[in-house]
This record gives sequence, structure tokens and C-alpha cells, in this order.
Amino acid sequence: MSIHPGDIISHAQMSLEEGVSLQRGMNFRIKGEATVILMSLRKGAPYADTVEDNGETLIYEGHDVPRNLAKDPKTVDQPDYTPRGTLTENGKFFHAAMKFKDGKAEAELVKVYEKIKDGIWVYNGFFELIDAWIEKSDGRNVFKFKLHISDKTTTEKKKRKIEIKDLDHNRMIPTSVKLEVWKRDKGQCVQCKSKDNLHFDHILPYSKGGTSLKAENIQLLCARHNLQKRDKIQ
Repeated sequence: MSIHPGDIISHAQMSLEEGVSLQRGMNFRIKGEATVILMSLRKGAPYADTVEDNGETLIYEGHDVPRNLAKDPKTVDQPDYTPRGTLTENGKFFHAAMKFKDGKAEAELVKVYEKIKDGIWVYNGFFELIDAWIEKSDGRNVFKFKLHISDKTTTEKKKRKIEIKDLDHNRMIPTSVKLEVWKRDKGQCVQCKSKDNLHFDHILPYSKGGTSLKAENIQLLCARHNLQKRDKIQ
């Protein structure tokens, strides 16, 4: 794994990491390997994603029918099957969640990327897909998926192989905190003013009692200074 939770990246870097140009928000087992979702809590975002439990739980909304199949996708039910009879991404995620709930499979590990500003994405880490349902919204049916932040990750070469690692976080930094820190630190490393390879860093690590919920405990560091800090903590 070449990126870590809290890393700030571009869409191009994100696509390079996954080995495919990410053009849609839901991506079930890309090339048979990583499952990826793109989320956004920004005002005006196309889907109603929410975060609960102080950053531990993500409620992710399913995606609409393609525009070539409906004049206004927001007025028709979100589909679980395509016109050809194959599962949509909604359907794939829904079936995976049901298999987990029925005890027939492990929870699907999902890599979550969040768009916080135009051209600026943050890797939020791995979440486990633990539930799914359909609910009414503005007179139509929409899918909802429940994901819980995970202490699991996958190997870089064999992404379906699960391994347990000690992570320095167990909750997602709230979007409002990310935006506040980004503005306060002027989008650059607080140590050297670099604007490249940035990371949202916990000043006091979560494992040592630090919080993810307050901007006072989060800062922007470049990769070099973030690594130097990790070495000192260890």
C-alpha cells in the first residue's frame, strides 16, 4: 500500500494508485481486486452521504440510473440491475452486504476516497461494508450502504488477502475539520511550506489519546516531515 489514511492526493494520483481511471463513485472489485468508493460531504454533492458515530460509520448513498437511460435520473428509482440483466454497482454492493449479514461471507473491505475541494481528495482508509437497505427519498427508492471503519487492510500485491495491522486511527477526520485545517495551514506543510505530498497529521496520535474531531489536533505535514515525526514517535 503506497498511500495512508489522511493522505491528500489528486484524482490522477488516486487513479494511479488503483490502476484504473476512476470515473464513477462506486467500484466493486476493480479488476477482481480492490473495492473503492468516492464520497463527498460538500454542499451540492450529487449524493447524500453522511458520517455518524464521530467518524466511525459512513452511510453511503447508492448511485442513480445513467443519464442516457433517464431524462432526470433524480426522479427514478436507483437501479440494482442494468437493462441487460446484469448487476449494477448498487446491486453488487447490496448483494455483498446481504452475504455478510447472512453469515455467508466476510464483510467486503472498501477503500474510501473523499473529495473535499475541487481537485483535492483525501484517502480515508478501509471501511467494512456491513449493511444495506432501500429507502424512500423524494418519492423514489434509493440504496443506502452502511460501512464501519476498519483496522484491516490488504496486501499490495494480493489485494484480496486480508491482514490485520495496528493503525494510528480508528475514525475518519470530519470533513469540516479537514477544511478548517486546510484553510488555517494554507494548503501547505506547517514545517517547510511544501504543497506536495501532504497529509492530515494528528499532532497527538489517536493511539495516545489525541482526537480526530478538533482542528487543534490536526495539522498538514508533507511526506518527509510526516515520516520524520513517525520515526520520533516510534
